Formats: sequence, structure tokens, C-alpha cells
Amino acid sequence: MQGLAYWRRRLGATGIAFLVLEFAYLLLYLTGAAPGLASLFALAGFAVGLVALIRLLRRSIRQAIWRLRNRLVAAYLLIAVVPVVLILTLAGIAAWAVIGQMAVYMVDNELSRRITFLNGSVMGLRMPGGDPVAYITRMAPLIETRFPAFEVLIQGKTETRYPPQSDLKPPPEDWQQANGLVVRNNRVYAWVHERWGGNTITLTAPLTHELLTQLIPGLGDVDLVPYTVHTAETSLPPKQNPLDLEIPFVYPKQLDSWGSPREPKTAYLLVDTRFSAVLGAIFGQKLQWAETAMGLFVTVAVMFLLVELASLFFGVRLSRTITSAVHELYQGTLHVKEGDFTYRISVRGSDQLAELGASFNTMTSNLSRLIAVAKENERLQSELAIAREVQAQLFPKAAPSLRGLKLTGLCQPARSVSGDYYDFLSISDRAVAFAIGDVAGKGISAALLMAAIQSNMRTQLTATNGSRPDHLSAASLVAALNRQLYANTTPEKYATFYFALY
Repeated sequence: MQGLAYWRRRLGATGIAFLVLEFAYLLLYLTGAAPGLASLFALAGFAVGLVALIRLLRRSIRQAIWRLRNRLVAAYLLIAVVPVVLILTLAGIAAWAVIGQMAVYMVDNELSRRITFLNGSVMGLRMPGGDPVAYITRMAPLIETRFPAFEVLIQGKTETRYPPQSDLKPPPEDWQQANGLVVRNNRVYAWVHERWGGNTITLTAPLTHELLTQLIPGLGDVDLVPYTVHTAETSLPPKQNPLDLEIPFVYPKQLDSWGSPREPKTAYLLVDTRFSAVLGAIFGQKLQWAETAMGLFVTVAVMFLLVELASLFFGVRLSRTITSAVHELYQGTLHVKEGDFTYRISVRGSDQLAELGASFNTMTSNLSRLIAVAKENERLQSELAIAREVQAQLFPKAAPSLRGLKLTGLCQPARSVSGDYYDFLSISDRAVAFAIGDVAGKGISAALLMAAIQSNMRTQLTATNGSRPDHLSAASLVAALNRQLYANTTPEKYATFYFALY
């Protein structure tokens, strides 16, 4: 029963509900009965489990930061580490965006420049009186340096192809003039299409992964996703330093559709490069300066890292001084709670925390002294109470009755317990002995001395065994009483005593 109570307390109502729902779901799932109900149990179990997980996380966090040291570490992480991480992340994202856009811009700009060259080459075919075959043959080496495997189709009074074995077919009649990139048969081409004077010129050049990668030599892998195929061999340049990370960047690009002029397609220009490759492509011969700048940047970054590590080290030391002081105070409070006022905190330094520890030590010392004083006062009060009780028992309860004499006795001490004493003792119906005294001191010792005097006095009075009163001698009785008191008490103990017979 205690074990069940323990787990019920640990899991709580939410955890128990989650276990019950999951057990019901597994039972229905394994038996195959009521699949709809099983799905309902699964959904309910997921919701309840999410709530239980949140509560568990909250409880774990509270337990984790219960100690002041963990709270300070969490505060340091939130105040110092998290902003630095966010700044570094933002700087990394900014560097990735800038370098990636620069790489895409260079590739797209070079591709546009080559397409412009194709368009200029096609414009040369429109010159009147020219020989298209001779012109294409003359321009082919220049075009092939930019677009290998290009094809040309000229339609007019006659049909001209380059190369002669080309099977390039004309685009649909809806196309008038166009240049750029076009998708045909699920492949992408650079193309130029012109119409003039009943003639039509169509030039296409396939774009492959290899051609796109060579647009900017040494930049990295370039693809038009999903139309170009990336081979297993990569053109990504090697790292120049540990911070020379790989930077992939994607840029959407609109392409013409060969069979549907009014329905363009979208491809994604993917450039996979490195920081050093982009800087090398931009600065060219100034790459050495770029590497110097990168080295300077790395040096500054390392210095910043060292400063951050130093601040972390000193922050941990400062936090340890705080947490150690609080831990010592906590241990001290536990000792005080157990009634141990002799525990002292080790005080180091001269700051406010050290003053706090010294104040705790002073407080416990004062408390220990006050408790000792309180105990002594309690002991004295107990002694006084006993003395009052003894004194109350020593005073006669009633005065004896005599013919022709009325006796009354009353003692009102100035303090709760005094050394004052009086007593009556009836000897016969016509004789009485009475005594008045003042014992030196207060408290139990005075009360005990008073009791001893009374006992001795009464013993001597009753030792006559019924003798007549006139045979009693007050002087002899007091002398004997004085001898006994002198013999059995210390010198500082004495009493002023009056005794009489009537």
C-alpha cells in the first residue's frame, strides 16, 4: 500500500490517466477490437501525455534550479551566453545569405551574359545578303566555347541546320521572339527564337551540371533543380581554413515552357560553394588580400572567444563565492534548527557576503549567550519557587490559643523569597515559645538554613519530655542552637535570631 501511495503521489492524476489510456489503447490495438475506440484512446493519451510531459518538465526545472548555484548558472546563460549565441547565429545567417546571394548573382549574371551573346549571334543571321551556313560555321567555335552541343534551325525558303545531323524541331507557332531558358522534354536549354521576313531562327544549347559549374570556375557545384543531374563527383573546392564552411543557396528562376508559351515553369538555381571560393571569384588576383582579411577575422574571433572564456571563468568564480556563502548560511541555519549554536561559518574576504557570514556568527554567539542567561534565569526561578514552597511550609499555619493572650503572625517579604522567619510552639495551655529571625541570603540556601533552625529549635523544645515551662531556659536553648548552626554551616551563613518564652 505504501508503494502504491508513493507512485500515486509521484505520478499524479495526469500521469495515472496517461498510463491508463495507453494501456487501454495497447489492449485494443493488440486484440484488434474497436479500432475507432483505439484511435480515440490514442488521441486522448497523446493529449494527456503532452500535459504530463509539460508538468514533468516544469517540476524538473524547479528541482534543477532549486540550488542558488544552478539559478546563477541559468541566469548567466540567459544574460550572457544566449545573447552571444543569438548574435553569432544572426551573423552566421547574414554571412550565409550575403555569400549565397553573391554566388547566385555571379552564376546568374554569367549565364545571362552568355545568353546575350547567343542573341547577338542570332542577330548576325538577319543581315541581308549573308550566307547563313558560312556565318554559323564561322561563329560555331566561339559559341561552342560558351555552349557546347548547340543546335541551330533556320526556316524560310529553305531549311538550314547546324550541325547538319541535328534533329531540332521548331517550337509551336505561338512563339514569336524569345530568349533565355526553356524547358523541353524535361531538360533545360538556353535558347533564342527570332522571326523576321518569313524566316524563323531557333538556337538551343543544353544546360548540364558540368556547364553550369564551369560558368564561374572554382565556385562550386551549380544545378537547375530539378532539370540538371548532379553527378556523384563534386566540384566543391576544399576548405582553406576551419571556418571555411560549405554554403548552399537556392534562388528561384522562371523558365519558358517549349510546348506552352503562356505557362512558364519554375526551377531553382542551387549553388553549393564556400566562403573562400566566393571571395576568390570576386577579388580574383586579390585573393591573397582576402585570405589576409580572413586571417585577421579569425584572429579577432579567437580573441573574442578568449575574452568570452575569461569572462566565463571569472563569472563562475564570482558565482561560486556567492553560492558558497549561501551554502554556508544554509548549513548554519540547519545547525541552528537542530539547536546547535556553536556552529560558525568560515568567513573569507571583506565583501558584503563576508559581512553577512560574520553577522551570522555574531548572531549565533549572542543567541547562545542569551540562551545560557535564560537557562540560568530559569534555574533561579525554579530555585525561588522551591524556596517559596519551603518558606510557606515553615511558617506556622495558625497561632496557638492561650488564656489571656491572643497571638497573630504575619510575614510580608519585600521580595518573593526572603530570609525572614517566625514560629510559635505551644508548650502548655498557659505557656508558648515563639521565635523571630532573619537568615542571611535568599533562595533555597536561606530556606534550608531556616528549616534547619526551626527543626533544631523544635527538637530542643520537645526534648523536655513534658517538663514544666519554668524549667526551660531560653538562653540555654539559643546557645545550643547557635553551637549547632556554627558547627554545621559555613562562616558566611548566619541568622539574626530572637527567642522568647511566655
